[in-house]
Amino acid sequence: MNKTRNTFARLRLCSAFAALLALGAAPAGAATWVYVANADSQEISVLSLDRQSGKLEPVQTLPVGGTVMPMAVSADKKMLYAALRSQPFRVVSMRIDPATGKLEKKAEASLAESMANIDLDGSGRWLFAASYGGGKISVNAMNKDGTVGAVQQLIQTGPNAHAIHADAANRYVLATSLGADQVSVWRFDADKGLLSPNDPPLTQAAAKSGPRHFVWDKGQRHVYLLDELDAGLHVFDWDASRGTLKPVQSTTTLPAGFTGKPWAADLHLTPDGRYLYASERTSSTISAFKVDAATGQLAPLGQTPTEKTPRGFAIDPSGRYLIAAGQESHHVALYPIDPATGALGTPQRLAVGQNPNWIEIVEQP
Repeated sequence: MNKTRNTFARLRLCSAFAALLALGAAPAGAATWVYVANADSQEISVLSLDRQSGKLEPVQTLPVGGTVMPMAVSADKKMLYAALRSQPFRVVSMRIDPATGKLEKKAEASLAESMANIDLDGSGRWLFAASYGGGKISVNAMNKDGTVGAVQQLIQTGPNAHAIHADAANRYVLATSLGADQVSVWRFDADKGLLSPNDPPLTQAAAKSGPRHFVWDKGQRHVYLLDELDAGLHVFDWDASRGTLKPVQSTTTLPAGFTGKPWAADLHLTPDGRYLYASERTSSTISAFKVDAATGQLAPLGQTPTEKTPRGFAIDPSGRYLIAAGQESHHVALYPIDPATGALGTPQRLAVGQNPNWIEIVEQP
């Protein structure tokens, strides 16, 4: 009898584990950590995300001694980098404790300007940065211990540089110039850490549209670009061999009946590439779009009201949750994502620091 009872118990455990995997849950022992940059309180909030219960819990509040805004995570998930936009302009390198999610400051390095965006290249040897106030992009070398080193290259661009990222092949780097309504394309020498203009070097956007943030799809076939000033959202075909952009669709992130001045902020794709979300600060909404798997084009799914002035948000690696930061509510909101429809469910709200604006999510095994 005991043998039979134990057999049934093992079967129930196996069934439960299979059900968790089917839901996209992390195996036992996995942990998901959420990092929120709070600009005005000059600190980073560390939160744990329990994907089984759908809850956020505070873990740590780390003072960083400056107006902290953009952040980036190393590919091996061992380091978090945060740019400080108050003088002296610098980037803080922090070690991530995989067991607790807590951060330990390891080093600081100078940045050429106040940077609106930072990101690592595909090799992890270089840090890109884009300066809104300075109209510049830069490359910093990375030290062997994973901390950021000295400025390697500084390039003047159009006014209000805003985002900078390398493609998956690490051959090309794109950067937006919000003030010049341009996306610049750069060839990247990953051995030397040097950028040079592509041919053609620029893709022109509509006048006063304000290109801001962009993402590639996982297959590197399309680029999605969000405008700040008109809240437009654009789909481009990406030629990975030539480093060129071809416009194929334009739509809007504004709710029906919107009045006021558009002020779009951030956009992200779910990891499976099925849904794209974008935030708009004047209406304090998040727009959802279904992505056509064949063409990459977008079908609007509507808007969800969210935290006041949602400057930054992120989607967890499982694709089950979206976390939005409200600059003026001083809270983050955790939304479950319906995998069948892309709809955002009822949020859990959590108070963080003052002026939360950037979120990074790290899953540790």
